Amino acid sequence: MTTRRAAPNYKALDAFITAKAEIDTMLERLKALSDDHFETHPEEIHWGHVGTLKHYAGLLRQITDSAFKEGEHAA
Repeated sequence: MTTRRAAPNYKALDAFITAKAEIDTMLERLKALSDDHFETHPEEIHWGHVGTLKHYAGLLRQITDSAFKEGEHAA
């Protein structure tokens, strides 16, 4: 009897690495923007800025909940 080994799927691996690189780039950009206080000055902050950041946080929460199986994605 011959044991058949699954062939590596190089196209899937390439696509995975490409998607990961895209995510890494987005995370680096978001971190830099956050470090710069989202390009705002403390004396210029208004409720619109708060709403924008809460919107960003909600979108990121969807991602982290999915990735870590939390929130609505919890088992």
